[in-house]
Amino acid sequence: MQRTAAGLSAGARTSEAELVDRARGRDEAALREIMQANNRRLYRLARGILRSDSEAEDVVQETYVRAFTHLDGFRGESGLSTWLSRIAINEALGRARSAKPHVELGSVPEAALEAQIIKFPFSPAGDPERTMAQREIQRVVERAIDELPDVFRMVFIARVMEGMNIEETADLLGVKPETVKTRLHRARSLLRENVEKEIGPVMMDAFPFAGWRCERLTVSVLKRLGVGG
Repeated sequence: MQRTAAGLSAGARTSEAELVDRARGRDEAALREIMQANNRRLYRLARGILRSDSEAEDVVQETYVRAFTHLDGFRGESGLSTWLSRIAINEALGRARSAKPHVELGSVPEAALEAQIIKFPFSPAGDPERTMAQREIQRVVERAIDELPDVFRMVFIARVMEGMNIEETADLLGVKPETVKTRLHRARSLLRENVEKEIGPVMMDAFPFAGWRCERLTVSVLKRLGVGG
């Protein structure tokens, strides 16, 4: 699991610094390692904002291209994963605002705090990586998460699905730890109790981004950077 710089050991920080140095030199193995370690988190965060598989993939790809062409701007003040996550969130928010002006992650109408889950269209994505046994449950999970208001959905994805702690989530989203706790509580209450009980550990497999999808995106980014054969 990715962690911020504050939570990394000295050895881990050294290892990450070496990885970044190699990536600055367009070392293909280093670039691949960074992407494979962060693909799922960036995809989930982007999808949490845009609620679109294809747009989320575009955001992840654009995030890496921007990050790898501006690695000199990474000072190591936070972990590499956090730095990449912020770029992805900003990119996704920019797209969301273009599609729906005045969208702000940090604010939500007061009425929405008491509203029932808002219904949004759901488009199942036939993903061959999912087993038949998991697929239906994952559809229920993904639809329920998509239906959460923006500010609650992002906290839920970061805390529950990505396993980030309160401080990491607060730092990532630019809110107070107390706000993270409040929003997570509200997110849980909006998710139907029977859905949360039914899914159990399958929750961690929602919005998968591995296998051929992970490799396809990695190859595409490397191609845009002119790295590899």
